[in-house]
Amino acid sequence: MTISALDLFSIGIGPSSSHTVGPMKAARKFVATLDINHQLTQTHRIKIELFGSLAFTGKGHGTDNAILCGLEGNLPDTIDPAIIQPRTTEIIQQQKINLLGKHNIPFHITADLVFNFNDLLPAHTNGMRYTAYTKDNHVINSDIYYSIGGGFIVDEKETIQPPSTPLATVPYPFATTKELLSHCEQQHLSIQAIMLANESAIRPTTEVEACLIKIATVMRECIDKGCQTTGTLPGSLQVKRRAPEILEKLQQKGRPTSQEYTDSMTWLNLYAIAVNEENAAGSRVVTAPTNGAAGIIPAVMHYYLDFYPQAKPTDVITFLLVAGSIAILYKKGASISGAEVGCQGEVGVACSMAAGALTALLGGTIYQIENAAEIAMEHHLGMTCDPINGLVQIPCIERNAMGAVKAVNAARLALLGDGQHYVSLDKVIATMKQTGKDMMSIYKETSLGGLAANIPEC
Repeated sequence: MTISALDLFSIGIGPSSSHTVGPMKAARKFVATLDINHQLTQTHRIKIELFGSLAFTGKGHGTDNAILCGLEGNLPDTIDPAIIQPRTTEIIQQQKINLLGKHNIPFHITADLVFNFNDLLPAHTNGMRYTAYTKDNHVINSDIYYSIGGGFIVDEKETIQPPSTPLATVPYPFATTKELLSHCEQQHLSIQAIMLANESAIRPTTEVEACLIKIATVMRECIDKGCQTTGTLPGSLQVKRRAPEILEKLQQKGRPTSQEYTDSMTWLNLYAIAVNEENAAGSRVVTAPTNGAAGIIPAVMHYYLDFYPQAKPTDVITFLLVAGSIAILYKKGASISGAEVGCQGEVGVACSMAAGALTALLGGTIYQIENAAEIAMEHHLGMTCDPINGLVQIPCIERNAMGAVKAVNAARLALLGDGQHYVSLDKVIATMKQTGKDMMSIYKETSLGGLAANIPEC
């Protein structure tokens, strides 16, 4: 499987890549398939069933709203976040939905969108079944989709037999850190050069670089918007947005001139919180590599750009390429789904990515980069995913700030050494995967354990 860095840094909406972005894509794909097969106009009813983590935390993650918008033909990277709530409210009240924007059918939210808390589908906890019926209640088509983390979806057939369509041939394929570093050693190339060569086999180099710069720009816009938007976040917890108040306090103290000042780390916290407050509000964010962990990469990257005197704007290309290479290792070697391996697969992976990428920008060797990424994950092993009331707010927002600080510290520790270390990144990825398997399901994005079970509902 060829994975592009641009797949891992996708522009979309909050609050969750697996529970919002993935289900919207699946809904859109299902109705598009009906249209391709000339079955759309025959459709009189659509029923959606959500299983596992999607059932338990779907409402808090906006899964229901995402699916309704997906059925109407919207996609996460192009939909205006501001229309989601008004449009879904309209669908529910009018009891009608416009499939792909061109075929109106009745839609009754309680009967047609079912949260199944009792059953699990076999391939992944984030399972959903879409079924289309005729006016006489005969099944036209039915398909199962899985949202496997980071906005990636697969259908039931793909879980049994991966697509046979030819994949892009890249010059330096890798699935492990050992293979990646071997390419670097044999070709005398940096990690970012290896990644750019692979990306350029999929699309032109100029397009790759333009896309990465655009991603960095959207991340910056998300930080800025989060720092300016006041009020409370949606949902039962009524969490107050803190980023604007933190910014005001920091501005009163004056902006540090470099990373050498301790206060610069508080700005790092601010950036991460601002992004994840935007994510929690369902705004435009970049999945990196998930939405629950979307604040870490932009926070660390823009902390570097703002507080390291040697930083230049094009450094974002290197940062995102190196971060992307590390994400690929986790995607292929373990998982980036909180519902599958807990928050170690989200915040832990994002921290590992950011640590390695920052080390690269600070002149670290390929071995120091690996060391930084390994350190970062080693100290996230076993982290549970336990959002209170199923909302991507507590502990998720602060957890991104803590992950960003850990990433910077991991980079600093790695740069103090020579790259030699006892536990390899491959070993820590394997350990993370096994830890996720051993973790009780209540700690994997179900809101049935941890903080979610011990904090009374508001």
